Amino acid sequence: MDIRKVKKLIELLDESGIAEIEITEGDDSVRISRYSAAGQAAPVATHIAAAPAPTPTVAAPAAAPAEVEEDGFEISAPMVGTYYAASSPGAAPYVQVGDRINEGDTICIIEAMKMMNQIESEVSGVVKSIRLQNGEPVEFGQTLFVIDQRDEG
Repeated sequence: MDIRKVKKLIELLDESGIAEIEITEGDDSVRISRYSAAGQAAPVATHIAAAPAPTPTVAAPAAAPAEVEEDGFEISAPMVGTYYAASSPGAAPYVQVGDRINEGDTICIIEAMKMMNQIESEVSGVVKSIRLQNGEPVEFGQTLFVIDQRDEG
């Protein structure tokens, strides 16, 4: 893995506030953690030998007390980055609570390593809730939206 990519990952870790990130690229894998096992507050980069089957790096959190469980299809973040509700500052958000969306519609942007990634809806339905505020850091697998599909037929 290119050292510039590792440096970018360290910068992303610093900017986003997440504690740890692991990236696998071909046979190369790198894990960067804000805290070492001894509890130091410095980024640590280590090279890990490629495994035949990668193991999940983000443990499923226990039920978060602040989040209310909602029925509906949850659209999760496909990557770590920064959540943006609109294409640019001052522009109208892609979606708002109550909006009807179709599968494939752009619903937000996640910025990762200076790249803007348009996130598309996996389903059609009505936006029931938006779980993030514009500009907030997002972790892989974190719920972005809850979509009500009951009206779809």
